[in-house]
Amino acid sequence: MKFTTDLKLETFLLETRWEDLPSEVQQRLRGCMLDLLGALIAGSGSEQFRVGVRLAKKLFQGGDVAAIGTQETFSAVGAATAMGHSSNAYDIDDGHNLIRAHPGTSFIGGLLATGYEKDVDAREFLTALYVAYESTIRMGAAIMDYYQYAHSSGTFGAVGVVAGAGRMYGFTREQMNNALSVAEFNAPLVPGIRSVEYPSMNKDGVPFGVMVGELALQAGMCGFTGNKNLLEAEEYGHYLDDLGEKHEVMNLYFKPYPCCRWGHPAIDACLAVMQDNNVKAEDIEKVFVETFFKATQLSKGIPASADEAQYNIAYPVASSIVNGGFSIAQVEQTDDPAVHAMMEKLEFLCDAQLDAQFPAKRLCRVRMVLKDGRTVVSGVHEPRGEAFENIGYDWLAEKFLRITGHKLTRAQQDELIAVLRNDSWTVRQLTEKVNGFLLK
Repeated sequence: MKFTTDLKLETFLLETRWEDLPSEVQQRLRGCMLDLLGALIAGSGSEQFRVGVRLAKKLFQGGDVAAIGTQETFSAVGAATAMGHSSNAYDIDDGHNLIRAHPGTSFIGGLLATGYEKDVDAREFLTALYVAYESTIRMGAAIMDYYQYAHSSGTFGAVGVVAGAGRMYGFTREQMNNALSVAEFNAPLVPGIRSVEYPSMNKDGVPFGVMVGELALQAGMCGFTGNKNLLEAEEYGHYLDDLGEKHEVMNLYFKPYPCCRWGHPAIDACLAVMQDNNVKAEDIEKVFVETFFKATQLSKGIPASADEAQYNIAYPVASSIVNGGFSIAQVEQTDDPAVHAMMEKLEFLCDAQLDAQFPAKRLCRVRMVLKDGRTVVSGVHEPRGEAFENIGYDWLAEKFLRITGHKLTRAQQDELIAVLRNDSWTVRQLTEKVNGFLLK
């Protein structure tokens, strides 16, 4: 490969200013922050976060950096590690179709740890969030081109951590280039499709991507040197052609349900056909879910853990049919016999026409055979929250209320929604406010 040395990406990462971002991008970043905070708050109650805290205490003590959801303090690497375990714990965070992964969750732990350490104000933090998104998505596309393999979020997050945190550390362009090269070269090559078929805490590899990004930052400051990253290669430099002009943060999707995105259209198709035809769960004899092939590969067994409940298609769909929706409560409580019985009535079929539109679109239709002999058929559904819907702050605020209600009072939720709607906070103030609510 031939490489350029113009440091175009590094200049963008370090010189982008909040004041120069379009108002719709600024508003989207406020919404992203609210959505990621919701994922962190919800995830703070998960077993995965408890594992992350234990790991951070064991390996990364000796600092005063706070992490959302715990009274413990750590080094910046430790706080990032802990939050890297909570941000994707319930698979409720944003995604991007180009890389088929979750950019925000992949770096938010590292950015919050650095923002707390440096006491960064809201606008500088949101600008760091912006450059992290833009670089992560573009590097993710280059990585998948290079390896010709669909990696997952943790792979790309190592770069996002460096991009956003390196900016807040005040790196020079050369320091940023070095850290990016170290992070990209050493990023975990997460085989996400294996977690789809065999769910576990491995999931999207987010905790390990965060740790690699943090270690790349720290190693670079200690003198470790890398050399070149994929976005400097001539073959992949085209991903930077529209840097600062096309805002990939506006192409994110947002998730209404705490499970794999591939199951979302099946949930909505079932709920819609039931509502349209006044069908109750007890009326159903059989459900045929016609969708794209990758969705049919999702696990279909009765889940024995929260991770198995999320990376599953039969369980969320059956739970939605029985309960009228799918929430974190159903992720954690998977022993409902009515849901298990409904899972037995589901059959998942690959539809060639719907499959041909993947991954640009993830589509599903449902046929329900009822006990009275009727068959009712849904329209074709795709997941809600897609980029073309131009999701705004109010949509994300309503989601925040739903996913954090088991952790916060309504008054606390409303206060956080109001705080993040403006730019008068600092990362320390926000972290301490959230922890004050969570840890009383």
